[in-house]
Amino acid sequence: MLNCKITPIASGLLTFSCLAASLSAHADDTITVTASAPAQSSFPEQEPAAAEKKATIGSLGQRELIDVPWSVQTLSKKVIDQQQIKDVKDVYRYIPSVQGEGVRPQTRGMQGSVVQNHMIDGLNAVSTTEYPTEQFQNIDVLSGIAGSLYGPANPAGMFNLVSKRPLDTPLHRVTVGQGTGSGTLASMDFSGPVDAGDRVKYRLNLMNDEGHSYTTDSHVRRQYAGLGLDFQLTDKTVLESNFSYYHYYEKGMPGSFALAKGVQFPSAFDPTNSKYGQSYAGHDDETTTADMHIKHDFDGNWMLDLGALHQVADRESTAVTNTLTDNRGHYTTTTSNSAASRFTINSYLANLTGSIDSGWLTQDIATGMRGFVWKNYNPRNGGTFTLGHSSLDQHPDYPRPPYPDFTNRYHSATTTQHAFLLSDTLHFTPQWSLLLSGSENLFTVSNYNKSGHETSRQKDNGMSGSASLMYKPVENVTLYTTWADSLQQGDTAPAGASNAGHVLDPYRSHQVEVGAKYAPVKDLLLTAALFEAKRPFAYTNDNGEFAQDGTQKNRGLELMADGHITENLRVLGGAAWLDPMLHNTAASNADGKQVVGLPRFTSNVLAVYSIEQVQGLDVDANVHYVGRRATDNANDTWVGSYTTVDIGSRYATRLWNTPTTFRFDITNLTDRRYWTNIVPGALTGYTGAGAVSAQLGAPRQAQISVQVDF
Repeated sequence: MLNCKITPIASGLLTFSCLAASLSAHADDTITVTASAPAQSSFPEQEPAAAEKKATIGSLGQRELIDVPWSVQTLSKKVIDQQQIKDVKDVYRYIPSVQGEGVRPQTRGMQGSVVQNHMIDGLNAVSTTEYPTEQFQNIDVLSGIAGSLYGPANPAGMFNLVSKRPLDTPLHRVTVGQGTGSGTLASMDFSGPVDAGDRVKYRLNLMNDEGHSYTTDSHVRRQYAGLGLDFQLTDKTVLESNFSYYHYYEKGMPGSFALAKGVQFPSAFDPTNSKYGQSYAGHDDETTTADMHIKHDFDGNWMLDLGALHQVADRESTAVTNTLTDNRGHYTTTTSNSAASRFTINSYLANLTGSIDSGWLTQDIATGMRGFVWKNYNPRNGGTFTLGHSSLDQHPDYPRPPYPDFTNRYHSATTTQHAFLLSDTLHFTPQWSLLLSGSENLFTVSNYNKSGHETSRQKDNGMSGSASLMYKPVENVTLYTTWADSLQQGDTAPAGASNAGHVLDPYRSHQVEVGAKYAPVKDLLLTAALFEAKRPFAYTNDNGEFAQDGTQKNRGLELMADGHITENLRVLGGAAWLDPMLHNTAASNADGKQVVGLPRFTSNVLAVYSIEQVQGLDVDANVHYVGRRATDNANDTWVGSYTTVDIGSRYATRLWNTPTTFRFDITNLTDRRYWTNIVPGALTGYTGAGAVSAQLGAPRQAQISVQVDF
C-alpha cells in the first residue's frame, strides 16, 4: 500500500523512552505509541532520527537528507512547538544561512522571488503573505540553486511548507496560551479515521489568537481554519487534499525606517514606543489555499504524483515608513499603497519516479513537469501619501490618510511558467554515484494598464542543469560536489525608477558547491557545505534607471548540527560565513564592495536538555547572532551586530489521567535593541536613491501555553 504521508514528522514532543522507540523504527513506518509514561501517549506521530530524516527534493521525490548532494534542512513541528513559534517567517531564524524577516525568504544572500522559490506541499505558492505555523507539519529549506529540479527560480534556495496530514490514530488536542506580545491563544488540532475501514481520514485545525502586542494601542489578530482529507481510493492510490483560510491583522506597530541618501541608521530605538507608528496603520491580510495530490504506487518501485494548488492572497498594506532625512533624527512619514493587493496563483506538478537495475548499474529516474499561472492585482487608486514630518524626540499623531479601496483592483500582470524535468541518479558502486538533472523552461510575463490593455510582454525559454558526484566511503558519510546552472526571469523595475515596471532580460546564475554529511550516531547529523554562487546584479543607478549593472558573487561556508549530542541533550544549529561581493559595477565606488544588508557571519544554536530527575521536563536555550551589515553600496555606512538569547521550558505530565503539556518561553531575554534585516529598496540591491530600510527588532516577551490531549 502506498504510504500517504509526505514525511513522518512529529506533531508534538516526546520523552526519551518514546524517542528510543522511534529510533529503532524505519523512517517510513507509522508508529502508534502505547506506553503509559506521561509524555508518550500524547503523541500519535513520531519524528524520525536525524540521520533518517527525509524531504521532498523537487522532481526527485522523497530522499534522505544524508544522501542528497545539496544543503537541505528540515524544521519539524517538534521544534516549532518547543519554541512556541507562531509565524513561519520566524522559523527561518533557526537556519543561519536563511534571511526571512522583512524580506522574501532567501538563502546564501541571494534575494528570493514572490512565487518561484516558495512552495506549499511542493506546489508554487505566494511567499509574500503571512502563514501560521499551525498549518504545517515541517518546513524544508534547500539552500542555493535548484532550477534543474524546480524550473526557473532565483538562486535563493527553495522553501517548501509541508501541510499537516491526517493521522492513522485519533488525535484530539486543545491548546490555550497567553503572551505579553501577542494576546490570548486558543487552538484545536483533531485528526483520525472517519470510516471503520480507515479509508478516509481527516485533520482539522482551528485557531484564534488575538490581543495587544508590545506597542501601546497596537492590535494583533490571527485566525486560521484548515482541513486535510485523505482518501485511500485503492490499495495503491491515495488522494491527499488540504483546504485552509488564514486572516492576519496587525495595526499600531512601529513603522519601518528608511534612509535618505547619505544618512545612516542611529542606534536602534525602543520598539515598545508607539510614536514610531500609527494606530490605524499596518496589515490586514487574508490567504485562502486549496491543494490536492493523487499518488499512485504502480509496483512498489514506480510512483506517480499529480498535484495542483489554487491560492488567493489578499493584502491591505497601510503600514508607514519613516524616512530619516538627516543624521540629526528628522524624518518624513509616508505610506505607499500601490503595490499588489491581490495575488492569485494556480500551480501544478506531475512527477514519475522509479529505479532501473541493469546489474552493473542502478539508475533512479525522475521525470515530470511543473508550472504555474500567477496574476497580480493592484488598487486602482493606490499611491504614496506623505503624512508629515517629525523628529525622533517628538510623538506625532497624524490623521488617517485617504487609503484606497483595496478591493477596487485592476489586473496588472500575469506570469506563466512551465518546466519539463528529467533527472537520473547513476549508482556505479555502493560508494560512487552521479546525479544528472535538467529542465527545459518556458515563461511569459505580461503587464497591463488600468484600462486592461497589455503594455508589455516578455516571452523566453532556456535550460537549467546540474551535475553532482557523490562518494560514500561508509554508510553514514556522504561527500559530494555539485555544479548548478539556473535560468530565472528578469527583475522588474521598482516604483521610483525611470523605467518602472520594465522587465529585464532573463538572468542565468551559476553555483559550485562541495559538502560533507556525517551521522556519527543514528540521531545526529552533521553537515558542512562550501559554495560559490554568481548572478547578474540589478539596481537603480545614479541616472535613475533600473538595470543590470554588475555581478553579485557570494562565497560561503555553512555548518549545521541536528540531533542528540548526548542522551539528554539535543542540538539544532550552526553557523554561516558569507562573503557577498559586487563586481564589475558601473559605479566605481561599489566595485568590490560588500552587498547591502548581508552580514559576513551569522549563527543560531538551539539546545534542549531533558532533566532526568523530573520525567517529562525539558529546558531550552537559543542563541542568535547576526554580524554587522552595510547600508549602502559604497560600504560607507553600517549597522552593528546583535545577539539575542531565548530561554524556555516544557513539562509533559498527566492531570486527571489526561496528557497535558505546559510550555513557557522568554524571547530576547536581555531586551536587546537591534535592527532586523536591512532591506534594499529594489530587493535585489540598493537603489542608489537612499531607499534601504529596516525594522526594529522585537523586545523581550514572554508566553505560556497549556496543551491537553484527550
